Amino acid sequence: MLLGAVLGTLFARSVGRLVGDRVSRHHQVMIRRLCFYLVFMLFAVAALREAGFSLEVVLGAAGILTVAIGFASQTSASNIISGLFLVMERPFEIGDVIEVDGTTGEVVAIDLLSVKLRTPDNLYVRIPNETLIKTRVVNRSRFPIRRIDLTLGIAYAEDVERVSELLLELAEENAACLEEPKAFVQVTGFGASSVDLQFSFWVPKDRFLEGRSCMMIAVKKMLDGQGIEIPFPHTSIYAGSHSEPFRVQLLAPEQHKEKGVPDVDKHD
Repeated sequence: MLLGAVLGTLFARSVGRLVGDRVSRHHQVMIRRLCFYLVFMLFAVAALREAGFSLEVVLGAAGILTVAIGFASQTSASNIISGLFLVMERPFEIGDVIEVDGTTGEVVAIDLLSVKLRTPDNLYVRIPNETLIKTRVVNRSRFPIRRIDLTLGIAYAEDVERVSELLLELAEENAACLEEPKAFVQVTGFGASSVDLQFSFWVPKDRFLEGRSCMMIAVKKMLDGQGIEIPFPHTSIYAGSHSEPFRVQLLAPEQHKEKGVPDVDKHD
C-alpha cells in the first residue's frame, strides 16, 4: 500500500502536467486526485489479496460500513452531494475571488466536503459545500472588468452640470479607467444638505482597489481646487411664527463656575 501511495502520487503528477494546458486548474486538481485514488485502490486490493483476505468479504464489510457511516454522517453526505453540484455548475474555480456570507477571499481548494478560501488579510477560511449551495455566492473575478460607483454630495448652490463635466474629465485622465464602457455621472437624490451624485467608471478587475483609492483622492483634490463645497449635515430648528422665541443668555465666567456647582453645595 505504501508503494501504491508513492506510485499514485507520481502518476497523478504526470497526468496533471499532461492535461495542465488543456483544462482549468480546478479540473486539473480533480483529475490528479482521481488518478491517485485509482492507483492506490488497485495496490490496496492487491495487498489485501496477498495477505489472504477475501475480496468478497471485504466488499461486503465495506458496503455495510458505508451504510452505517451514511446514516451516522448525513451532514457529510449532504456536503458531498453539494460538492458534486458545485463541480457540475462551476460557479467559481480555483483562483477566483468570491464572497460568501460577508467573507471575501481567493479560492485555494475545492474538495468534496468544503471549499477553502484565503482572505485578503491572510486568513484561512473553510466553508462547507452545503452552505455554498444554500447561500448567495458572489464571484468578484468572473469577468475581466468591474465598475466602481462613488457616491458624493455637493452643496445645493453648486452647478451640477459643471461638477459632472469635471468628474468625467478625471475619468479620462486616470490611467486605471477604461475608455469603454464610458464613465457616467447621475443625480441620485436630494439629500438633507446636499445634492447626491453617483460617479461610475470601469477598471480592470486586478486594479479595482487601486482605481477606487486613486479616484477618491483625485475627486477630493479636484473639488478643493475648484472651490466646490462638500457640505456637512445641517440641522435647522424652527419654532414657528406663533411660538415664543428661544431665550439666549450669555453667562459671565463667574456664573459658569457657579453653574457647575451642585445645588446641594450652593445652599451650604
